[in-house]
Amino acid sequence: MQKVKYYKRHRMELPLRHPPRPAELPTGFRWVPWDESLLALHAEIKFLSFQGHEDALVFPSLGSRAGCRDLMAAIRCRPGFCPQATWLIAGADGCVGTIQGLRDDIGFGGIQNLGVVPEYRGLGLGRALLMQALVGFAAVGAPRAFLEVTATNEPAVRMYRSVGFRAYKTLYRAVELPHPDAVGVGQ
Repeated sequence: MQKVKYYKRHRMELPLRHPPRPAELPTGFRWVPWDESLLALHAEIKFLSFQGHEDALVFPSLGSRAGCRDLMAAIRCRPGFCPQATWLIAGADGCVGTIQGLRDDIGFGGIQNLGVVPEYRGLGLGRALLMQALVGFAAVGAPRAFLEVTATNEPAVRMYRSVGFRAYKTLYRAVELPHPDAVGVGQ
């Protein structure tokens, strides 16, 4: 019998009444704007950012390279894909952070899969990615931005709150846990 675990998630929103300030990066890092040729690189950075993370249990596609490629392709093909809110951060060793943006049916900007490779966390890159996406949403006239975050991801929840995001809804996502006797699960 499969066990099911429920993950608490917050839908957080932020009005974009005042244009956000462009994000500054620490010395040695630079912005890489969206380009079609970067789809696979976004997927790879997404995988490196989420592998072994609780969110890869909540969204299994984040736990494999193939899943991240499929997810990135699906985001890119959505009618509301927002290149202005889709960025990579590059450093001396290559790209280390990614974010994608989508606009929903009423024009709100949706943050998708903000990820920073573990070795580069704590440098303010996640906050910079978030702010850069918000600037992109404001540039295309989105009146509001939203995202969903797993409630136990306390560093992310704190960062979103510090920028002004507020929880508007609590959601629960049911996830079937792998049977303990399963071999190769999540690989």
